[in-house]
Amino acid sequence: MTVVDQIPSEPADARGRVAELHVLREQALRGPSERATEAQHAKGKLTARERIELLLDAGSFSEVEQLRRHRATGFGLEAKKPYTDGVVTGWGTVEGRTVFVYAHDFRIFGGALGEAHATKIHKIMDMAIAAGAPLVSLNDGAGARIQEGVSALAGYGGIFQRNTRASGVIPQISVMLGPCAGGAAYSPALTDFVFMVRETSQMFITGPDVVKAVTGEEITQNGLGGADVHAETSGVAHFAYDDEETCIAEVRYLLSMLPQNNRENPPTVTSEDPADRRSEVLLDLVPADGNRPYDMHKVIEELVDDGDYLEIHERWARNIICALARIDGQVVGIVANQPQSLAGVLDIEASEKAARFVQMCDAFNIPIITLLDVPGFLPGVDQEHGGIIRHGAKLLYAYCNATVPRISLILRKAYGGAYIVMDSQSIGADLTYAWPTNEIAVMGAEGAANVIFRKQIAEAEDSEAMRARMVKEYKAELMHPYYAAERGLVDDVIDPADTRRVLARSLAMLRTKHADLPSRKHGNPPQ
Repeated sequence: MTVVDQIPSEPADARGRVAELHVLREQALRGPSERATEAQHAKGKLTARERIELLLDAGSFSEVEQLRRHRATGFGLEAKKPYTDGVVTGWGTVEGRTVFVYAHDFRIFGGALGEAHATKIHKIMDMAIAAGAPLVSLNDGAGARIQEGVSALAGYGGIFQRNTRASGVIPQISVMLGPCAGGAAYSPALTDFVFMVRETSQMFITGPDVVKAVTGEEITQNGLGGADVHAETSGVAHFAYDDEETCIAEVRYLLSMLPQNNRENPPTVTSEDPADRRSEVLLDLVPADGNRPYDMHKVIEELVDDGDYLEIHERWARNIICALARIDGQVVGIVANQPQSLAGVLDIEASEKAARFVQMCDAFNIPIITLLDVPGFLPGVDQEHGGIIRHGAKLLYAYCNATVPRISLILRKAYGGAYIVMDSQSIGADLTYAWPTNEIAVMGAEGAANVIFRKQIAEAEDSEAMRARMVKEYKAELMHPYYAAERGLVDDVIDPADTRRVLARSLAMLRTKHADLPSRKHGNPPQ
């Protein structure tokens, strides 16, 4: 029985029409049935509207095309035409700022995308681009609606095209709260950030059944494309959480660090953490011995406002840290080597992770602070055959192409090509600072001495003593803390305890920086 059948008679006046409208709206808001809602909750999942309520400020949601229904026929579709067609679209606010959102309703057609469903998403994406406001997708759908055939596939094409057009223009955030399989997975991959919830969300191009049929491998949905897999192994997910409430709360936090669009700066706040606060802890936190590890997270905590930061891709490529934070109330992006993981070397995954983060910061006017303690690129056959050259070049390209304020700080060692790539002055860093513990060189002293003084070491009666002497000599000549500063490649050698003050003043000076790139359609970055 349709809703119209439930209305006793043709409305005779405006009041009757309004009453009819309320009946229709009530059905659209309620969804298909209580049983469907209970089934959704039984899976540990919220409904589309419950998710939107968590994301947006209370009472701020304005829905678009609530009464839209599909017009497909065949396979029984003509007898089942629910309002919303399985996706809720509209806009609201997060901390008072406009945000557009669409949310799949798994209770209707399993959240599968058909023509009307896709058209609603296209419209809200166009509105977000036109309004210059972030777009958040709350994904919980079974892919293309098979009964609608190629029309459903064309709907995805329209989404992908808009994802690409919006890239670097407005922040796009994908929140995976259920299954996402096949071509549908490419939309989240095109967005700026991907959030996932453990156990209930999965992403893969081909499911476990297809994998088994083709390769003979047996694997579960979570084992193939669960939150932990994508957060730790593939790097597809930037964040993974245990429940939807925490996940959506972190989406709100991320939005508070981002501008509305590429024409605005991120929101600033008044910080009670003094910008000139000295951090004596830093003098003991970083060992002078370059071979001793330490946790770079603790350095970041000392430098940023109230020790608070949001790490991106926390569990993937852990040898490099990418984080959003504030210094003196201003949002900054931090890229830092992590000596606790692989000694902080750059490898394929670390290069990709940092490159994408640098590009995101540059797109959305977020100044970049780079903290260096890098022994070089990771050597090995796997790395070379895996394309470390082109992957490392992605990071180099991202830095060279960035026009936002860029400040680099060399804490300890910075060797070889990795020193150049990690935003050295030679590739355009606006300001470069170093601690007195810095060592900048083509390679470590031991390796350099073995190359330069190979003959003397080989001919010496005591080769080890000669090697030690040559190492000491090389360090004294080319690796002392002021060598780069004497040549203008470091702007200043600073007291570690003053780092926060120096960074805050530098950011304030660079706030009005303007830089133009050469006129071109677009670059051709390494792939």
